[in-house]
Amino acid sequence: MILIRNVRLVDAMGERGPLDVLIGEGRILSLEGGEAKRVVDGTGCFLAPGFLDLHAHLREPGEEVKEDLFSGLLAAVRGGYTDLVSMPNTKPPVDTPEAVRALKEKAKALGLARLHPAAALTLGQEGKTLTPAGLLQEAGAVLLTDDGRTNEDAGVLAAGLLMAAPLGLPVAVHAEDAGLRRNGVMNDGPLADLLGLPGNPTEAEAARIARDLEVLRYALRRSPATPRLHVQHLSTKRGLELVREAKRAGLPVTAEATPHHLTLTEEALRTFDPLFKVAPPLRGEEDREALLEGLLDGTLDAIATDHAPHTLAEKEKDLLRAPFGIPSLEVAFPLLYTELHLKRGFPLRRLVELFTDGPRRVLGLPPLHLEEGTEASLVLLDPKERPVDPQGFASKARFSPWTGWRLGGWPVLTLVEGRIVHEALE
Repeated sequence: MILIRNVRLVDAMGERGPLDVLIGEGRILSLEGGEAKRVVDGTGCFLAPGFLDLHAHLREPGEEVKEDLFSGLLAAVRGGYTDLVSMPNTKPPVDTPEAVRALKEKAKALGLARLHPAAALTLGQEGKTLTPAGLLQEAGAVLLTDDGRTNEDAGVLAAGLLMAAPLGLPVAVHAEDAGLRRNGVMNDGPLADLLGLPGNPTEAEAARIARDLEVLRYALRRSPATPRLHVQHLSTKRGLELVREAKRAGLPVTAEATPHHLTLTEEALRTFDPLFKVAPPLRGEEDREALLEGLLDGTLDAIATDHAPHTLAEKEKDLLRAPFGIPSLEVAFPLLYTELHLKRGFPLRRLVELFTDGPRRVLGLPPLHLEEGTEASLVLLDPKERPVDPQGFASKARFSPWTGWRLGGWPVLTLVEGRIVHEALE
């Protein structure tokens, strides 16, 4: 039994408390206290449902020098995540039931965050032959995606949506037009021209989202079941507008935004620092502000990290040769709690929803609210500020574009079904 005393509760339903939360048998037993062997003083802290990340690259199998299941899932629980969806663009890609099952079994044995593997939409992520969706789902896959690559063949994407629809599996897309994106390493525009760097235009994202929404419209017309399209790491104002219009028209589309697109802009690239190189690229301030509005009005369903670890040696190459990607599992919530809630008054209830019920809805999972009888997958968050120090990361990627930023809202206790999987209480 664990008793968390005098703690405020926050979930998608709102804020309340302080209350005394008794945890046992893997669930919340009472909000009015009780006897427990372990007592935690929650004064000044707030308790939330455990977070779910829809989009993380854990690099296993094949690139364990960058990250592996242990380091990635440990980073996840340190970040308050009790559940995580791993991307399939590994070496080799996760495109068979055996590969999905192996990841699930290894992650379960580690006893950290619960792993929900995504499987490749096409064999080898080559964009040609569809993977066996039903068998992948039976093995534990929760969505299909060729993330890391763009879906160039609209017919293959349509077939994938039609195949996944009766299974209730979302199909997630990395929405960039490869012909427009070309070799861009930052946002296309006057700053890229000034710096002499190849640009990736906002139109590359918007054009692909527009096409994919038409493919979804076709699949919806052709399928007796409902196909579900999920747009990953949306980064542009125009892309957001397209998703907003589609939702208003009743299309079954969801979308996510990342911590880096919500807190950083292309201006960071003035330093030529590859830490800020990411795909899609950091955009302009107008795009960032549009994304914040999209979080508020429901156009964006979730905040997903797109945690993308690399070795320091890789990220220390020049901007043209360094890989795309930013690691953020351990800082995502403190970053947005500080930059959005504390500095801009973004509603805490909505912020927590974007980390919990929002991503759960994308996967078709029931909401997780703080009530008696609810599963005790929880995170205790401390508003005290401290600086970001990548050297203390559990992730193998011990670098960050937010190094030195002073943030509050750090996870100090994470529980999965009542088990403590992370503790950093003072």
